[in-house]
Amino acid sequence: MYVIRRPHSPVRLRRPVPRWRVIVRRLILSAAVLLFVALAFAQTVHGSQPGGYVTVAVRPGDTVWSIAAGRYPGADTREKVDEILAANGLRQPSLHPGQTLRVPAA
Repeated sequence: MYVIRRPHSPVRLRRPVPRWRVIVRRLILSAAVLLFVALAFAQTVHGSQPGGYVTVAVRPGDTVWSIAAGRYPGADTREKVDEILAANGLRQPSLHPGQTLRVPAA
């Protein structure tokens, strides 16, 4: 009995991918990565503490330094004094009893 052999199928050469398709694929991949990073960052920020302010009434003998040191015992007092001054638009750290200050929430 004779076996009929068919010739092997010809080798197909791949066409080069058009340049515009490569660019579109990279743009889509970049957009997906950017979206993922943005969502991850948004989730991180959403889970953090709120960055609001608390109103504090100044009592006799209070200074900006004493208020900052009393409210933020573990933080750098100099930075907190600067934040309090900036939040209230003060150029000088002089306070008057009865004055209200906006103090960053702890």
